[in-house]
Amino acid sequence: METTLKIEGMSCGHCVATVTDLLSEVDGVNEVNVSLAENSAVVKGEVQKDELIKALSETPFKGS
Repeated sequence: METTLKIEGMSCGHCVATVTDLLSEVDGVNEVNVSLAENSAVVKGEVQKDELIKALSETPFKGS
């Protein structure tokens, strides 16, 4: 399963790394590709979108 999230608030490579790390820690995630240029993240694995958004909820980044 592939889920695309729109990510608001990223401005640098460190932001991309942080979002990648946070999403990678969610149970069921197999692969994460975050794009600063597109302000998005594509997540592959057996995971619900709500769980991914929850993983970002305590950061300055907002996923939808």
